[in-house]
Amino acid sequence: MPTYVAFLRAINLGATRKFPKAAIVAATEAAGGRDVETYINTGNVRLTHGARSVAKVQAALEQAYAAEAGFEVPTVVFTAPDVAALTARAEELHAEHDPSGQHYVTLYAAAPTAATARAVEALEHRGETVVVDGRAAYVLLDGDIHTSKVLASREFKALGQGTARTVKVLRTVTEKWC
Repeated sequence: MPTYVAFLRAINLGATRKFPKAAIVAATEAAGGRDVETYINTGNVRLTHGARSVAKVQAALEQAYAAEAGFEVPTVVFTAPDVAALTARAEELHAEHDPSGQHYVTLYAAAPTAATARAVEALEHRGETVVVDGRAAYVLLDGDIHTSKVLASREFKALGQGTARTVKVLRTVTEKWC
């Protein structure tokens, strides 16, 4: 069975969006997931699944998560080899741009359009670089997310609803599961 990594969006951020690890595991298993593991409380889930399609796994997980949590849980799913490739690309960009601040990777269920990607990559803000590659936007900052002009821009928001992880989290997920 293929191994997948699911990244859940906007959970455990406030009193109304609690989704504990045990509930995530139970819902993942209810959706047909096996060999389920989680990493930290921000919604990183490893599973094997009989479906041969990322889209089918994603749909099954989102349905099970909504039923278990009582609210919609947007979920982005990749195969384990794809997560390893995302992390390798993040490492290349990190070495190339050497940000002194934070390095985030925003993951999307579907790749943004080429025009939307070009528009965000064309933004020029000192100490802020964005590279869109497939279903990921790599954001390298000399500052932090709270002061980023790129992340606050309409061009970045036009990429769509994604879920962000630090490059450190991606490294750990890749080492543990890929």
